[in-house]
Amino acid sequence: MAVVGCLSRLFQAVPHNYGHFKQSVTGNFTQTRWKKQQNRPRLRQPSWFLKKERVQYNENLTPENKLFVKEIVEERFGPAAVVGGVSTYQQSPLRNPPLGRGTWAPGLRRTGVIARKIGVYPMWTSNGSKILSTLLQVVDNHVVRYIPPDQYDPPRKPRKRLRFENRLGCLVVGAESEDPQVFTKEYCGLFSDSGVMPKKILGKFLVSPEAVVQPGTPLYASHFKVGQYVDIRGKTVDRGFQGVMKRWGFKGMPASHGVTKTHRRPGNIGGGGEKARVWPGTKLPGHMGNKHKILRGVKILRINTKYNVIWVKGPAVAGETNSVCYIYDTFLPLKKLEEAPYFPTFYPEDLEEPLPDEMYSEDIHPFSTPTITFQDTK
Repeated sequence: MAVVGCLSRLFQAVPHNYGHFKQSVTGNFTQTRWKKQQNRPRLRQPSWFLKKERVQYNENLTPENKLFVKEIVEERFGPAAVVGGVSTYQQSPLRNPPLGRGTWAPGLRRTGVIARKIGVYPMWTSNGSKILSTLLQVVDNHVVRYIPPDQYDPPRKPRKRLRFENRLGCLVVGAESEDPQVFTKEYCGLFSDSGVMPKKILGKFLVSPEAVVQPGTPLYASHFKVGQYVDIRGKTVDRGFQGVMKRWGFKGMPASHGVTKTHRRPGNIGGGGEKARVWPGTKLPGHMGNKHKILRGVKILRINTKYNVIWVKGPAVAGETNSVCYIYDTFLPLKKLEEAPYFPTFYPEDLEEPLPDEMYSEDIHPFSTPTITFQDTK
């Protein structure tokens, strides 16, 4: 009875104005003032999760048999991707009939690509100004599956219904091929209809029905053009448990004048008075990093078609070196595409002449162009 009485008084203490409160899954209310999201840990895998890697057993194969199995796999799908170099993957025959290509129009949404962040490099503009750029390599991207709008059911928040039907389909893209013997049979079944080797990394992009790409089609860095703006989604560097000075940029306490053992402490958090507790959303020490962040409106400065590398402006792409990121057309209204891009993606067979190995933006100085020229005055 005492426990029931405490719970009843607890729910009676909840204010009737839910403007700054949010109901959790368990029915309790937590304050969300000055906080964009709740840090609730996911304690279990989602319902659509498939076990990816299987247990590797010693099958006692001879070196000749291992080489034979490898040759059969490469003959059917092509060699596996090389992250540090160029992928020599050869596209397998399409198992499904080819899909028709739509016509580009403003407002249509194309697919994106999966890339790895390989470093930060300086570039120079035409007037001599130095800027930093981030290198992103598109490694062995292929379309795996397309889910039409009438079959795609996006995840929704509880007790929330869409006011309109979903007008976008889902395009599953995979990157970095791997030996099928490494993965489970259920995971390899995702790639049975596309005819490509199982991929290490998967990502989904919402696309318009007019921008559908045939499953099994490779995606290159030439999917984008130099000078256009893209959004990049990546996972920030995992910093572990950090204090308020590093996590939130607090100034800290003075170093002298009577201050004792509180130099890097947060100080008073205002927990007294009527509330007498710590409000959710207070900036305190805790886990820093390891969250997905989106950098919007990033300009493409340079594209290397030989190695599928994209140079984007700025060093602020989330993630450490060799981390995975997702690149797609920007959603910013003032930086959206005005000219027709490669739609729905870049097809090398459509061009009469191949693209050059290096493509620079108009305001970037190419390295092959001399910076100083001398003229004979005589």
